[in-house]
Amino acid sequence: MAPALEDTWSDILGKAARGQGIDLGAYPTLAAGTWDPHAAEKACHQFGLSFPALRDLAEGRWQPAEPRLPGGLTAFSSPFGDMTVNAYLVWDPATRQAAAFDTGADCSAMLRELETRNLKLETLFLTHTHGDHVYEFDRLREKTGGHAFVCHLEPFEGAESFEPGRTFAMGGLHIESRLTSGHSPGGTTYHVHGLQAPVTITGDALFAGSVGGIKKDYADSLAMIRREILSRQEETLLCPGHGPMTTVAQEKSHNPFFA
Repeated sequence: MAPALEDTWSDILGKAARGQGIDLGAYPTLAAGTWDPHAAEKACHQFGLSFPALRDLAEGRWQPAEPRLPGGLTAFSSPFGDMTVNAYLVWDPATRQAAAFDTGADCSAMLRELETRNLKLETLFLTHTHGDHVYEFDRLREKTGGHAFVCHLEPFEGAESFEPGRTFAMGGLHIESRLTSGHSPGGTTYHVHGLQAPVTITGDALFAGSVGGIKKDYADSLAMIRREILSRQEETLLCPGHGPMTTVAQEKSHNPFFA
């Protein structure tokens, strides 16, 4: 069973309002957490959101289709406080070389997967350095010896800094890095080439039906997501830091920030 969407309609309106410095208090029913379609339509117009997409989310009419994962990709979800956080493992089936994307709050399942499949973790890529995504950083590196990388705009002890735009080779796979800041200064998206289907690890830049809270440069951050993520092939599997996996096509049609 796919996990629930990370954000409710109320979360989405709140993120759009805060990102633009708008007071949601002008819509008291919405600010109180009560769904009011008439007020929501006005708010969406002011906030630059798609009202039909938000309405579908609010009324339970949309959830991304549960994906069929290509060989060489496994997803992990672990509880962190009152939420869950995702981490991912990709590998080259021919060479058994693997790369992790974030650690989640508990990397035990990832370590078991590495052992069961006889994989060697070569690299740990960080999408950003918020605590829920790097909670098991030391343990995962100690157990595997994997070399860690992080964007130079968000340095992290124990990880080598790099400038997004760099492409990493691992066996027959190529991992292309792109800056998708906004939620965090060095937020990085990774496009994985060489699996049976295109895969993109978005971290907290993009969720199914929403985005991570944008703390700075709201419009530029959304434009960056469109350019660096949603311009990819429509069937590209998007693997977010929270919530269910989705695709480029589904987000272009159903995400209120982009539909």
